[in-house]
Amino acid sequence: MMKINLKNPNNLRTAKLIAFSLIINLCAFTGFGQPYANTYVKNNLVEQNLYIGMTSDTSLPPDFVEAKERLPEPFWSVRPDVIKCYWRTWKIAFSNLKQVNKNSGFVSPFIDPAFNGNIFMWDCSFMTMYGKYAKPVFNFQNTLNNFYAKQHSDGFICREIRESDGSDCFERFDPSSTGPNIMPWSEWEYFLNYNDTNRLKKVFPVLLAYYEWFHTYRSWPDGTYYSSGWGCGMDNQHRMDKNFNAAWSHGFLSWIDTSFQEVYSAKILIEMAKVLGRENDVIEIKNQTDKLSNQINNYMWDEKDRYYFDRFKNGELSKTKSIASYWGLLAGAVPENRINDFVKHLQDTSMFARKHMIPTLSADDANFDPSGGYWNGAVWAPTNYMVLRGLTKYGFDSLAYQIAINHLNNVVEVFDKTDTLWENYAPDKVQGNDHSNFVGWTGLVPINVLFEYVFGIRPNVPNNELIIDVNLTDEYGVKHYPYGENGNIDIQCKKRKNTLEKPSMIITSNVPLKLIVKWSGGKFVKDINVGKTILK
Repeated sequence: MMKINLKNPNNLRTAKLIAFSLIINLCAFTGFGQPYANTYVKNNLVEQNLYIGMTSDTSLPPDFVEAKERLPEPFWSVRPDVIKCYWRTWKIAFSNLKQVNKNSGFVSPFIDPAFNGNIFMWDCSFMTMYGKYAKPVFNFQNTLNNFYAKQHSDGFICREIRESDGSDCFERFDPSSTGPNIMPWSEWEYFLNYNDTNRLKKVFPVLLAYYEWFHTYRSWPDGTYYSSGWGCGMDNQHRMDKNFNAAWSHGFLSWIDTSFQEVYSAKILIEMAKVLGRENDVIEIKNQTDKLSNQINNYMWDEKDRYYFDRFKNGELSKTKSIASYWGLLAGAVPENRINDFVKHLQDTSMFARKHMIPTLSADDANFDPSGGYWNGAVWAPTNYMVLRGLTKYGFDSLAYQIAINHLNNVVEVFDKTDTLWENYAPDKVQGNDHSNFVGWTGLVPINVLFEYVFGIRPNVPNNELIIDVNLTDEYGVKHYPYGENGNIDIQCKKRKNTLEKPSMIITSNVPLKLIVKWSGGKFVKDINVGKTILK
């Protein structure tokens, strides 16, 4: 046993520190928590959170073998490598499904990010976006229920939660404790595919309370937002002064991605409120969003570079061309007189149009790593998907297809060589990096990018519409495509001589819908009835 001479003032101080440490550890071990003052300011919306205290669903998730015949079945005869990658993706994803651990306080079976034994807000939000296609077999969307069940009384939700005991990995006021705020995007994507207003009713107050927490505790006086490398999800990207830690510090920056994400999340909440008749709940956030959009466009846009940048506290812009800026497309916050110049950077080979599009850091940056460097140049599935969705919003369909087919081809080429998917990819060579068997958000590429951009199939079930943007000239399609709660559609696009030729297709559906077909040579709209419809 160590003996300490308490007559020595330095030793007395040491003894006090040891004793205090033992008390903290004892409190934590015995469940009494840290001896901090209670600083919670309750948000009444949290009282509407039905996930807190919900009875846990401890059922076993299905395995891939029993699920496969009910999953969407793509076909593309000239690309068996793509189809093989697609099915391997689902096989790995289903191997990552987890039953609820009763000690965690989780409420729903979920997909595990398969990273470190924790669930991540950033990862899980993206994983649900491809998981939506498996809803007839397993509801991946319920993965987010476990975050909602852990919401604090003031609206906070931690970005990383331990699967073993359901505890938060960060104290809530830590700059890295939460974010990115993209759960509203995930829920809205799910709504567009399934028109599930019952779920929308449940998640709306949860997401609004979380948005309000973010606004209260993550914004600067000018209305812009801050985060950290871990908080924004791009752990090690060089974005601030070298005196600050890239992973943990906010660096006194106005963060361009976090600010644009708040604009987008607010706009989604406003749309949700319209559907649910809760417009009065979002009056204030509409005002906040208008002011934030103006602040970004007035002070975070560089007229010479025609680009959005992080802003230092002295008002100067950082000049780091990060993919973070392209959240502005998804947010619909880029003015028309800037959009063309802003998007041109994606087509510039000295910046983002590399062998594998799109690196997370422009190639003309001194910190760009042609092999990836994690977030200093690597190509990541979630950020690429964000860019594709943003380009769609502004009507850059041709560029979106170009990026999508490039992205898919590179991922599949690495898959052909390594028989697996990777956490991220090199921008200037055919190479997968870091974690292998990563499904994980990389599942977005063989599923969402294939369906929504290479095949061009994008639903809007609340409007009873299905868009097919035909770019391929090969014959292709998908069987058992889920549409709404009970819809099941077979889509077959016939081979064409060139991209200008009007597409011929066969649609077999068990529900009526409006079909919108686009291609390089034109567009037509057709009402599809139940049964088989031949379009020539």
